[in-house]
Amino acid sequence: MQPEFDLPKPYHPHARLMAAFESCALIAILRGVTPSEVVAHGQALYDAGFRVVEVPLNSPDPLASIAALRQSLPDDAVVGAGTVLRPAFVDDVARAGGELIVMPHGDTEIISTAKEKGMACAPGVATPTEAFAALASGADVLKMFPAEQLGAHVVKAWRAVIAKRVPLVPVGGVTPENMNTFVAAGASGFGLGSALYRAGQDVDTTAAHARAFVSAWRQVGAGAPR
Repeated sequence: MQPEFDLPKPYHPHARLMAAFESCALIAILRGVTPSEVVAHGQALYDAGFRVVEVPLNSPDPLASIAALRQSLPDDAVVGAGTVLRPAFVDDVARAGGELIVMPHGDTEIISTAKEKGMACAPGVATPTEAFAALASGADVLKMFPAEQLGAHVVKAWRAVIAKRVPLVPVGGVTPENMNTFVAAGASGFGLGSALYRAGQDVDTTAAHARAFVSAWRQVGAGAPR
């Protein structure tokens, strides 16, 4: 049984996630991180400017890492879980102190469960049909995945029919060098995986990658939809 943690108050999941995005619309994905090292990496990300961090559930003891991050990071940071594949996992994440559910797919039952639990949700979508179904179920952010397959031209096409207030967040293959192309097409932010963090890398490397991404975002982010 995972311990329960108090969430920052007042807790309004959509508003807090949007506030974090307003500060820095980059989601750090710490796939493979361990509980013994997660606080140091999380602090390095926070110091660089990140305000949203997720630990995928296929990492070693992910709930312990989520709990450690939530306890250690300031209240303006949003901590969540990625690779959430079943509705039952939402409860586990909530008990660990997680505030955000991120998925590689658009399972509307998971989205609805997350919203019922008072959590923000960023489902993975790859078609307009999936995108609008996710929004109808309460999605806060649309994770466009995999971004390297969809490309900036798809972001542009989606943005023509999806309101600017809905964050479109490409994930997969994003680098500091290609962020501008996606933002120009209508991307609102990004989820960053192996280009930011790989399992086993040292904290100094995480910090250097984080600074590079935040620097690139500060150059191009002003053009992102609001």
